[in-house]
Amino acid sequence: MAEGAMDWRIEVIVVPVSDVDRAKEFYVDGLGFRLDTDHVGGEHFRVVQVTPPGSGCSLAFGRGLGGGEPGTLKGTQFVVPDARAAVARLDEAGISHSGLKHFVAGTMTDGPEPDDADFGTFVFFDDPDGNSFAIQQGRRPAA
Repeated sequence: MAEGAMDWRIEVIVVPVSDVDRAKEFYVDGLGFRLDTDHVGGEHFRVVQVTPPGSGCSLAFGRGLGGGEPGTLKGTQFVVPDARAAVARLDEAGISHSGLKHFVAGTMTDGPEPDDADFGTFVFFDDPDGNSFAIQQGRRPAA
C-alpha cells in the first residue's frame, strides 16, 4: 500500500424503513440475515443491525438514524454463488421477486444466463417499504 493510502471498506448500509419490527422480521426471519444488534437508546433512537450470511457488510435500520425516506434505497446488490438457491430462499420466505433474469444486448430477459456464466444471472426484490435490491450470481463453485 502506498504511503498515506488507507483501506476504504463499506461495512454498513443504512436502510430507511417505516416500521422497525416489520423490517427486522423481513431481514432476519425472511431473508435469514444474522441479527447483530437491536439497541434502544431512548424513545427516539433504535438501531437494528443485520448481516447477510458470508458478508462483511451489514444493513442497519431503526429510528433516529437518518438515511432518507422509507423506500428510497435502490440498487444495493447482494452477490451469491447460486441464484437459484437465492430464489428458493425468497420463495420459502414468501418474498415476491422478479425470478431469474439476464441481459441480452442490454435488455433484461427472463431466465438465467444461458451459459450459467459468472455474474450473468440476477434476481430483483423489494423489502416491505419498497427499498429495492438485486441479487447477482457471482462465481460459481467448481463442480
